[in-house]
Amino acid sequence: MSENTHSLSSLTDEGLQALLVRAMRITLIVGALAALVLWKASGWRDAAMLAAGAAISAASIYEWRRLIRFLNSKLDHRQAPRGAAVSAVLFVLRLGVFGAAIYGSLKCFRGSVVALLSGLGLAVLAMVWEAVRLLRD
Repeated sequence: MSENTHSLSSLTDEGLQALLVRAMRITLIVGALAALVLWKASGWRDAAMLAAGAAISAASIYEWRRLIRFLNSKLDHRQAPRGAAVSAVLFVLRLGVFGAAIYGSLKCFRGSVVALLSGLGLAVLAMVWEAVRLLRD
């Protein structure tokens, strides 16, 4: 029986950071394209809701990326990156800030909640896409 080393076991900190950057980029691009399609099909309110959800998703990936960089530096006994305290505090406050953004978009845009949830789910889809891509390599 031969042992194959899996690409997940050889994932480095830099590889993880690159994966998160690609997932954030995918979220923003797919969110913008889907919002444009939805704008034509359903109107600007639903497109704005989807764009708001996609922006919150991308910001969530960005915060996760900063937190992971901070935790990896602590685990490797290295100097904490610049802004590490800010990223730790923002990670905790992220739920409140993003909750307020969701509430604000629901009140201001008055679009479809499904469009907002679709935008919020883009981060999960981007991460799954990147994980499958990593597993295939």
